[in-house]
Amino acid sequence: MSSSNTTIGGSTATVSQQLLDTMNGTSSSSSSSSSGTSASDLQTTFLRMLVAQLQNQDPTNPMDSSQMTSQLAQINTVSGIQQLNTSLSSLSTQLSAGQNAQAALLIGSTVLAPGSSAAVSSGTSPQLGVTLPAAVSDVKLTITNSAGQVVNTLDLGAQSAGTVPVTWNGKDSSGNTVADGTYTISASATTNGQSATATALVASQVQGVVQQSDGTASLSLANGKTVALSSVGAIL
Repeated sequence: MSSSNTTIGGSTATVSQQLLDTMNGTSSSSSSSSSGTSASDLQTTFLRMLVAQLQNQDPTNPMDSSQMTSQLAQINTVSGIQQLNTSLSSLSTQLSAGQNAQAALLIGSTVLAPGSSAAVSSGTSPQLGVTLPAAVSDVKLTITNSAGQVVNTLDLGAQSAGTVPVTWNGKDSSGNTVADGTYTISASATTNGQSATATALVASQVQGVVQQSDGTASLSLANGKTVALSSVGAIL
């Protein structure tokens, strides 16, 4: 191995190439292992170089270690961020597992979830509802049959933000029981004459829990829908 020397920093102090190779993990004795590139490894290398520079500095022209110290502080910051990311990732995994376990407890329960169709049997309709992100002046649920005809409109008036359960008695606007079948449910809302956001909800039984690619839990419903756990408006 060459015995050439290397100048460190802006001083005239020199360190042998063998020492630098040893600090960087590139000497022939350590050729079987690669040098570390993590924040911790870089921090260790910086500390070794700083000590070596202090030991080999010219007493008549002491080095200015402020830049190296600043870089070491930056490495400490990066190391802290890496540890924080690891902790957050672990916490996210634990929360997802806990959410899935809680979702599993809903199997067999009836929930109000976003939906656009309700099946009427023997004059009986499932529980309906509407969810509102903000308060509205007026909100309506419109019920349409398979022919596209409006059979009833339920005017709920002014409502606060949140979930509003609605019971439909299975009758049309004239008070007659509607025929059995599947009806389309839609929600509309206004605030001071301007259109507002409203989402129709339909009750259905939870049959299973599905884990999505992002780790969140979704519910598989008896009506064939799969909805996010976070979109459930109420548990009945």
